[in-house]
Amino acid sequence: MNSVKTIVVTNEFHPRPKGRYKDDAPGCEFTAGEVFRDTILVDALKANDKVIVDLTGYNRYGRSFLDEAFGGLISRRGFTKEELDEKLTIKHDTVENFVTTANDRIIAAEQKRPK
Repeated sequence: MNSVKTIVVTNEFHPRPKGRYKDDAPGCEFTAGEVFRDTILVDALKANDKVIVDLTGYNRYGRSFLDEAFGGLISRRGFTKEELDEKLTIKHDTVENFVTTANDRIIAAEQKRPK
């Protein structure tokens, strides 16, 4: 198959992603990490060999969004870190800290995953 899907979060999801859960606050049903993961990211990972998530275009991602969007792939959707290492690339052209935080949340979720 060798399919690669690039998701530019600010174009394909929301220009200002924020929040962990869709019911955190009014509007989070459109902006939360849970919604991004469940409506876009999981399907892309299942349908493609590689998925690149481009966070560029927004410079205020909260840890809660990143934790739920990326760590939640393991804790809530059953992926393993090994699978994500093979399939998922996270990038931001100007703020590397968002990439580091997202990857840290994946590692933390894997460490908590029942073996």
